[in-house]
Amino acid sequence: MEKIVILTGAGISAESGLGTFRDEGGLWAQHRIEDVATPEGFARNPQLVHDFYNARRLQATRSLPNSAHTALALLEAEHPAQVIIITQNVDGLHEAAGSRTVLHMHGRLAGALCAKCGHRWAAPDAMRPDDPCPACSTPATRPDIVWFGEIPYHMGEIWDHLRDADLFAAIGTSGEVYPAAAFVQDADRHGAHTVELNLEPSSVVSDFSETHFGKATETVPLWVKNLLNG
Repeated sequence: MEKIVILTGAGISAESGLGTFRDEGGLWAQHRIEDVATPEGFARNPQLVHDFYNARRLQATRSLPNSAHTALALLEAEHPAQVIIITQNVDGLHEAAGSRTVLHMHGRLAGALCAKCGHRWAAPDAMRPDDPCPACSTPATRPDIVWFGEIPYHMGEIWDHLRDADLFAAIGTSGEVYPAAAFVQDADRHGAHTVELNLEPSSVVSDFSETHFGKATETVPLWVKNLLNG
């Protein structure tokens, strides 16, 4: 087995205490997506959006990587060929576990972005709509998060990795959000063996050649162990 490309979604961080869109009683359940995860919502009420992401950032800083994150870091460290992690998650748990090659296609909670000039910098614990950009001084600070209706980051690089992959795995993702939901089809067309590891079947489960269902902290370490043992 040579190059491995792995897509991770909210399911891999759920056992670290970070909620998903579908969790009842979590941060997402308290807000409409249109209000806190779209450019239009930010334009209507930037304070609400900042409050929401400030709360998510605080939650993420209090969370620790789980055994699924550490297993993927071990895979990268010990696999003789390239291992690429593409994540839909905006937390930093992959990096905290030791993974070095992580592409955050939806941005990061730890980042701030100027909506006027595009400058990026490390986000403080709490962000406000009137925070000035360090580069242009405009009070146009927003979270460096890809919202619905925006183009995910690193897409050219991601497509190249998918087309070079010998093995593609999707972990903890619903298969309902594009373009990530199409990654398995693209990797398969270019000859990769495809694997889904999920709590339950995703919307695109039929596109995978191999599946493993259960908690990420159980399925991922076992899958990694089997890969490394040949």
